[in-house]
Amino acid sequence: MTGTLVNAAAIVAGSVIGGTFRRVLSDRLSRALMDAMGLSAFALGVNAVVQNMPKSQYPVLFIVSLALGCLLGTLLQLDQRVKRLTEKRGGAGLGQGILTGCLLFCIGTLSILGPVQSALYGDHTYLFTNASLDFVTSMVLGATYGVGMALSAVVLVAWQGGIYLLTLLLGSFITDTMMTEISIVGGLLIAMSGLSIMKIKAFPTLNYLPALAVPILWCLIRG
Repeated sequence: MTGTLVNAAAIVAGSVIGGTFRRVLSDRLSRALMDAMGLSAFALGVNAVVQNMPKSQYPVLFIVSLALGCLLGTLLQLDQRVKRLTEKRGGAGLGQGILTGCLLFCIGTLSILGPVQSALYGDHTYLFTNASLDFVTSMVLGATYGVGMALSAVVLVAWQGGIYLLTLLLGSFITDTMMTEISIVGGLLIAMSGLSIMKIKAFPTLNYLPALAVPILWCLIRG
């Protein structure tokens, strides 16, 4: 749970800093910080793909996963639904800000894969990277809604903690082969998120999230 606690602490710190220094954190500084975090996420995603691709037993599975995941996510309109929800709740009011923050902090590849990596291998890299991203995001939200945005850290702990505990319980269910294939797909989604954060290419990243389920189903069928 170390990575999750660090992630939560980053949200609390970012919310406090953003809420305290509202007038100091300009749009230009916020954009510069987001670009730096986007580049970091892109590099982490590429590294995950490069490390795991040579170990893959199914070299084309990630292509099928992205294709099927994108089709399902697009049909379900996941990205559009979340965006409409955040836009709808993005007006004035702390409650609306917390809901927006929870969606941003919890629905993402790093926030889902991070607790899994942490539980299985004690590797907190994804969660520490997610903490950096959430720190910047919470500063921006804190500057808009105030220090009360720190309350969203409680939801994050419940979300990531649940994934962490579930992974511990199902440890024997998750094989090394499955994690390799998931890491390749997840790395691509993380790199995709980085490009979107840097505004290089606006990928509807949430539409691709179902792709993470394809390697799991495939390995179960093969197993």
